[in-house]
Amino acid sequence: MNVGGMFRPGMRGYFVPFAAGIALIVSAFLPWVVVGGVSVQGVPDVPALWVIGLGAVAAVLAVLSLITRKNSRHPLLIVGLTALGILFLSWRILPRTAGERALTISQAFAIVENTEMKEAPPALVGVGIYLGLVAASVLVAFGMTIVVKRVARPYTIPTADDDVE
Repeated sequence: MNVGGMFRPGMRGYFVPFAAGIALIVSAFLPWVVVGGVSVQGVPDVPALWVIGLGAVAAVLAVLSLITRKNSRHPLLIVGLTALGILFLSWRILPRTAGERALTISQAFAIVENTEMKEAPPALVGVGIYLGLVAASVLVAFGMTIVVKRVARPYTIPTADDDVE
């Protein structure tokens, strides 16, 4: 294996999906929803576990492409689209769900303490979902380059093995 081959002009671009895969993994550990100043990370929820898995797959595909000098833009496109779909749905659904949960808790405290019910604190989208959306969009954009460019030879022709003499 030639480590210098990883930095050849045609393969340096795969550091972009590698960084995007790592950013997807990191985004799952950041706050996804902020309810009244209290942040809720994505990790215990199933969508965040999927995002971690998809980020790991993207990073592994990028590293394998760097090592083997083979194209993996199609799988990266699929991984990016899946992660983008999960994060988009989380962006639309999770804040509303967390707000409803906070309202239910507020009502329960009002009943137990026999006091007037207070309004639930607002639920906002956290930085983790935004970072994940950007990383997934980068993966989709990188995967789409094979469709947009219409590369004449999307896969490299195998060369002689450098290890055998």
